[in-house]
Amino acid sequence: MSAPSIFTRPARLAVIAPYLWMALFFLVPFAFVLKISMSQTAIAQPPYTPVFDLTAGWEAIKAAFAALSADNFRLLVSDDLYVLSYLRSLVVASVSTAILLAIGYPIAYGMARLPRRWQSVAVMLVIVPFWTSFLIRIYAWINILQHDGLLNQVLLALHLVSAPVVWLSTDSAMYLGIVYSYLPFMILPLYATLAKLDPALLEAASDLGSSPARAFWLVTFPLSLPGVAAGALLCFIPIVGEFVIPDLLAGSDSLMIGQTLWLEFFTNKDWPVASAAAVVLLLLLLAPLLLYDRLQRRQLEAR
Repeated sequence: MSAPSIFTRPARLAVIAPYLWMALFFLVPFAFVLKISMSQTAIAQPPYTPVFDLTAGWEAIKAAFAALSADNFRLLVSDDLYVLSYLRSLVVASVSTAILLAIGYPIAYGMARLPRRWQSVAVMLVIVPFWTSFLIRIYAWINILQHDGLLNQVLLALHLVSAPVVWLSTDSAMYLGIVYSYLPFMILPLYATLAKLDPALLEAASDLGSSPARAFWLVTFPLSLPGVAAGALLCFIPIVGEFVIPDLLAGSDSLMIGQTLWLEFFTNKDWPVASAAAVVLLLLLLAPLLLYDRLQRRQLEAR
C-alpha cells in the first residue's frame, strides 16, 4: 500500500506547481498593482496613499481600505490621452498581427513542405535573430533607417529616389520594427501546425477534383486555424503593451499605452494612475485569451 503514496505525491506536486507559480508571480503582484491603482497620488515615498501598515493595528488597516477609491479608473475614461493610447495600441497590434500573418503564413507553409532534413535548418534560421539582443536589433534598424543610413544609400544608388526619404519617427518604421521583431512568434506556431497535417488529405482532395488552390482553402487553411490563433495571440498581446519599438522608431505625436505607462510611472511619478492603466490593459488582454481558451475547449470536446 506504500507504493501508490510514493508516486501520488510527486503527481500532486506537479499539479499544484503551476497554480503556486501563478499565485506567487501573477496574483500577488496583481493585487499590489490593483491596490496602488485605487490609491491617491502623494509627494512621499512611496508616492501614493494610503499605505498599509500591518503593525498599526486592525483599525488603521480598515481606515486604509476605506480610503481606496476608483477615481483613477474614472480618469482613464474621461481623459482623451488614455482613451486614444488604448485605441492606438489596439489598432497598431491588429494591423501588425495582420501583416505578420500575411508574411508568416507563406513562410511557415513553405517550411512545412520542405524535405524533412531541411526543415530543422529552416527552423534554425527563423530562431537565429533571437541570438542577438532585442535592443541591439532595434538600434540596428535605427542605423539602417536614418537620414544617411543604408536604406537611403541603396535607394539613391539605384536611382529610385532623388533625395533621402524620412523613415525614422514614422509609423512605417514602427510597423517595420514590430514585424521584424515578432515574425518568429508567428512563424513557429504556424509551422508546428502545418507540419503535422497529413499529406494524404490533400491527395484525397486532388483525387476528388479539387485544384491546389481550392484544396488549400478547403483543407489546409481550416486545419491550420489553431496555429493561426496561437500565432496571432503570441503577437497581438505583447504588441499591445509594446514600449521599446514605438519609443525608438515611431513619432511622438501619438503614444501607445506602453509609452503612456512609462511616462506616468517614471516622468510624472503618478503611480496610482499608471497602475490603473496597467490593470485596464490586463483586463483588455484577458478577453482574447479567454476566447482562445473557450475555442480550444470546444475543439477538444468535439473530438
